[in-house]
Parts: sequence; C-alpha cells; structure tokens
Amino acid sequence: MKRLTTLALLGALASGPALADLVFPDLSYRTGAYAAGGIPFSDGYQDYFTLVNERDGGIGGVMAKVIECETGYNTEKGVECYEATKGEGALIYQPLSTGITYQLIPKVTADGIALHTMGYGRTSAANGRVFSHVFNYPANYWDAATVAIKYLSEENNGDLNGKKIVLLYHNSAYGKEPIRTLEEMSAKHGFELTTIAVDHPGQEQKSQWLQIRRERPDYVIMWGWGVMNQVAIQEAANIRFPMDHFIGNWWAGAEHDVIPAGAAADGYKSLNMNKVEALPVFDDIRKYVVDAGKAAGDGTNVGSVLYTRGMYAALLAVEAAKTAQQIHGTAQIDAAMMRDGMEALDMTAAKMEALGVPGIGPEFTVTCADHGGTGLSVVQQWDASAQKWKVLTDFIAPDDSVTDPLVLADSEAFAAENGIELRCQ
Repeated sequence: MKRLTTLALLGALASGPALADLVFPDLSYRTGAYAAGGIPFSDGYQDYFTLVNERDGGIGGVMAKVIECETGYNTEKGVECYEATKGEGALIYQPLSTGITYQLIPKVTADGIALHTMGYGRTSAANGRVFSHVFNYPANYWDAATVAIKYLSEENNGDLNGKKIVLLYHNSAYGKEPIRTLEEMSAKHGFELTTIAVDHPGQEQKSQWLQIRRERPDYVIMWGWGVMNQVAIQEAANIRFPMDHFIGNWWAGAEHDVIPAGAAADGYKSLNMNKVEALPVFDDIRKYVVDAGKAAGDGTNVGSVLYTRGMYAALLAVEAAKTAQQIHGTAQIDAAMMRDGMEALDMTAAKMEALGVPGIGPEFTVTCADHGGTGLSVVQQWDASAQKWKVLTDFIAPDDSVTDPLVLADSEAFAAENGIELRCQ
C-alpha cells in the first residue's frame, strides 16, 4: 500500500481521481512517540484488505484500495488527512485516536461517511439514536473500566470494599474517558479511587510512581498508550510494585509495552477486546500477502496484539461492506450504503469460524439504537519467559447498570446541545 505524507497526498489526489472502487483510508502513524502501536495496527489493517484482494478477488468482486495518510497521532494532521481523502470515495474512517475522533464526529456526520472507533473515541457514540454515523463496537472505554473492576472484584471474592485503586492515565481526552465510570464503580463497590495523570508522551513518570509508592494502593489500573506504557511498567518494577496487581486497558497490553522491561514485566495484566491466538487467517496472510511481497510491513508483526486488532478492524469493515452490498443489491456501494451495512452488521460465531478467526471476539449484532456491541473483553497476562500473552479469562461482560445510564445521559446532552433529533423512534 502506498504511503504518503499529508502534503504529498493532497498533491497526488489533485492529479486525478483514484481508480479503486472501494476506498478505505488508513489514518496511520508510523512516526513519533506512538509509532510502536500505530505501526502494527496499520500493518494488520492494510494486510487484511490485501488478503481479501489477493485471495478473494476483492469484496463482492470489487477490489479494495487503502490510501494511507500519516497523522503522527496529531489531531490537526488527522483532520488534514480526512479532508484530503474523503473525496476519493472513502467508505469508512478508523483514525485510532480519540483526539482525532472528537474532531471528526461532526464532519463525518455532515459528510455522510461512517466512523468506526473500535474501543476508543467518544464512548457515548454507542447510542446510535444520537450518533448516526459513529460506531464503536465491539466495546468502549466505559465497558473496559467496569470489566477491570469486575475482574478485580472476582479476584477478591466479590469484595473490593476498603481497597485502594489508582488510575494512572494519559493526560488527554483518551486517558480521561474512564474517570467518571470508575468514580461510579468506586461508589458502588466501596473502593478508594485515586487518579494520577501522566503528561504526553509519558517518558517521565518518577513523581507519579513515588506517589504510588507512598500511597501503597492494592491495584493500579493504567490507561496508557505509546511510550507511556513501557515506562510505567519499568517504573513499577523499580518500586517493586507487584505486577499481577497492575492491569492496563486494551491499549496498554501489547508486546512492545512489556518486552523492554524484560523479566521484570512478568505477571503484568491487561484487558483485550480480541483474543490473541494462532488463527487460521494468519496462514493465509503469510501465503497471499507476506510471502508474496505485498505486506504493509516486513511481516514480523503478524499475530501480535495490535496487528491482530488492526486486522480485526479491517475484517469488520469488510464484513460491513459485504452486508451493505447485500442490503442494496449492488457491489458498487457508496458511503451511505456502507453506513447501512455497519448498522446491520451481525458477527456470529459461525461467521468468525468461516473467516478463519474463530473466537477472535465476542458475538455481537449492531442495530440502529446500539452502535456499541456487547462490551465484552478478556484479561490477559504477560509470560516473560515464554514471551507471550496468556488469556486468563473468558470474555467478561461489562456492568451495564453503570454504563448504560452514563451513555444515555452523555449522548442525550450532546443531542440537546447540537439540535440532533433522536433516531430509531
């Protein structure tokens, strides 16, 4: 797949229309402090579309084209990439950035293009009655916060009363997302919550971990990304904080987060919205994409946590496109049809099995009112000696009694502020 900077991309698009029938922009970041996460995700995202082209002859017989635009995880550049690519027949955007997501929500709604923020972005976009063009299935941040607490509660025989829990978070819109939910969970379960911010990019955390050492919490939950994660794990090791009491969300649980700390990272836990296993689809990717010299990267990321998630994101986009083709009776779908396909997506166990990704994620069905999926996720643990993640649990359901009222209140407030008439009456 061709990679272009924002300026180069604008020039290239000005020279003539893209020839691809189905266009899937990739707002990637292969540079900067967050590249360690952006690279494998983008590789997985692009490689799956290449697989579908090479193995299946495209989506419903129509070839897919990925236009990659480098954002550097910068919100302004992300918006520039959106403006540079949207006129090329873009069907869906997946920016992998909460900051970019917040800026794109009004834009995609006005332009009629779907936005999929899988496990990130604005959590209340799960309410499809308000957010017609935004989807965050299969899970969102508030789901993750409740799953983490449910898991810790189970680890303590169902009783967190009197426990001390620290939220170590990236000081951004992304990192602040779970605070309100964890406050609600604190009131419900009786644990003491302390929030500690880490400023971008997160390379300096001495003071934060000194505070954690002083306060001696029972658990630390991390809402990190990029270099922040590996620094935090090393600092935790430095103060001898027990790794099996340190749990990250699903953006703080990839190989590059733990490997730099070596044996000291052993036992660290994180959530994951998708299981990491030796899936049959990886054999096809190696055969049709990597070995054929068509991979987005060098092939070494295949099967890693974020490669798998990027692939999963692309797979969901392809299945939504197929659904749109079926709904509208044409392979030549446009952005409006793609949105319809996303809103009618039904991911069953049988479908995942047939696609070579059995059990990669939970079964879920998208509806007009529900753009958020089930919210289920697993807990995994790093085995430093084996250099791999071990899945500790089955998919754990979120606490909907906490998240549903929060989603409803936030989304309906957004609707009132922006004069949005509720859908799905």
